[in-house]
Amino acid sequence: MIDIRPVSDLRNKFPEIEASVQEGNPIFLTKNGYGTMVVLSIEQYSDLINNVEAKLDEADRLSELSDKRLSHDEVFGKLRKSHE
Repeated sequence: MIDIRPVSDLRNKFPEIEASVQEGNPIFLTKNGYGTMVVLSIEQYSDLINNVEAKLDEADRLSELSDKRLSHDEVFGKLRKSHE
């Protein structure tokens, strides 16, 4: 279940938020009723970033094997068609 809280809870209920985050639950914070940030554990953030970095490294390796380059329209056109 998504845990949405006002940003003031970060200051006023830090131990509760910390416990929830350490259990693997991200906390979505709002300010004046609008989403402002997400609190994640270091492990969750690291997993998120490492996956992106690994995919970028893989793309770099693949690009070295070919001279073919795609335009913005070609890439995003294919993505849009695959999600219709």
